[in-house]
Amino acid sequence: MQIFKKNTHIDFMGKRKLAMYLSIALMLVALGSIVARGLSLGIDFTGGTLVEVGYQEAVELASVREALQSGGFSDATVQHFGTSKDVLVRLAPQENLQGAELSDRAFMALKQATAGEATLRRVEFVGPQVGDELTEDGGLAMLYALMGILVYVALRFEYRFAIGSVIALVHDVLITIGIFSLFQIEFDLTVLAAVLAVIGYSLNDTIVVYDRIRENFRRMRKGSAESIINSSLNQTLSRTLMTSLTTLLVLAALFIFGGEIIHGFAFALIIGVLVGTYSSIYVASTAVLMLGISKADLMPVVKEGGEVDAEP
Repeated sequence: MQIFKKNTHIDFMGKRKLAMYLSIALMLVALGSIVARGLSLGIDFTGGTLVEVGYQEAVELASVREALQSGGFSDATVQHFGTSKDVLVRLAPQENLQGAELSDRAFMALKQATAGEATLRRVEFVGPQVGDELTEDGGLAMLYALMGILVYVALRFEYRFAIGSVIALVHDVLITIGIFSLFQIEFDLTVLAAVLAVIGYSLNDTIVVYDRIRENFRRMRKGSAESIINSSLNQTLSRTLMTSLTTLLVLAALFIFGGEIIHGFAFALIIGVLVGTYSSIYVASTAVLMLGISKADLMPVVKEGGEVDAEP
């Protein structure tokens, strides 16, 4: 039994305007959330101290916050980590306290949150200067990746394809980051790594589609640019969906069984794969069509003097 038909005849380009409106709406929501709410940056970027504590019994976050306020940590961020017995605390850096002293004082305060015994499981410290450098380097990494992709696709295909691929990648990255901003999910180094992986995954999908579009523009004698792109998308549909589904199965396993540490990484990739699959079908192909791609643009260039007259 076949999961997908070999020859589908879906009119993707006929729905391109609806898809374009959807993409613009999602990007505006994502951009608005990033500007208005910002990202919930982890201590990798903001600097500070992270303390993980385990309790013998379930503990209420309200009592943990009260204990920290009594200990002089009124600006601490508190959340459950996995279970109601595990608590993760993020502390802003303080000028008069070093990292080790800060974590010790915080742990002493956390012991007062409940009558049961508390266990210090993990302490991480990142200086504010390191956090600023990581923020800057992370932004530059994404910018350099997009610039490199623009040059690569322009050399391999044609400049319209390069612009289309970058539009699709900006679309994918913006929506993925926007979801983290909208729901205030912590954005740390592992999530940044996932966003860079999304760029690679989405580009790979887009290149496969573009390769078939270029091949069909050269092979098909009849048909408009819209019909040729439609045929190309239908021909690569089964490959696109199978790749996405198998990738999502792995990511779902990581998200469910990988533990709290890897949740952000897996979630970012899940969103990126879903959005990237959509963008390789609609955003990248629609962008090329709107930029006015034609058969003449993709026909092989015949070099002058390349054909030798066979007559003596």
